[in-house]
Amino acid sequence: MESWHVIYTKPRAEKKVEERLNNFGIEAYCPVKQEVKQWSDRKKKIIVPVLPSMVLVNIDEKDRNKVFNIPGVVRYMFWLNKHAIVKNNEVDSLKNLLTQNNIVSQENMALKVGEKIDVPGFEKQSGIIKKISTNKIWVVLKDLGYVIKLKIA
Repeated sequence: MESWHVIYTKPRAEKKVEERLNNFGIEAYCPVKQEVKQWSDRKKKIIVPVLPSMVLVNIDEKDRNKVFNIPGVVRYMFWLNKHAIVKNNEVDSLKNLLTQNNIVSQENMALKVGEKIDVPGFEKQSGIIKKISTNKIWVVLKDLGYVIKLKIA
C-alpha cells in the first residue's frame, strides 16, 4: 500500500527536490503559497513552501530508499520512532486549502491562549492556541506534532 511520507531537504531546495522526484517517477508534493515580500526599493510576489525543508512523497514501503538518489534529499522525518506517515485525506485537504484560496467561514470571536479551536482545511483536526499576536495565532496540532501559524483576517 502506498502512503505519503515526509522527507527533509536541504534548505531552500524543496521545489527543486519535488521537481526531481516527479521526473524520477516518484509522486512528490511540496505545498506552496504566494507571499508578498518587501525590499527597501520594491515589493514582489513570491512562491514559498508552506513546510520549510520538507516534501511529501507518495511511495511504496519497498521503494522508500529510492528518494536518496535525488540530490537535495537529506532524510525521512520520524514521529514516535517510526517513519512519519501523512494520510491521503490530510494531503487532499492541504492541497484543497492552498489551491482554493477560499475563506471557509468568517466570524468575529475573542480568542484566548489555551483555548481549543478547529483548524480550517484539516478535517476533524483541532488544536490548542499557543500564542496570539495582533494579526497571527500559533496553534499546536498535537496529533500531527506540529505548530501552525494562522493569519487573522
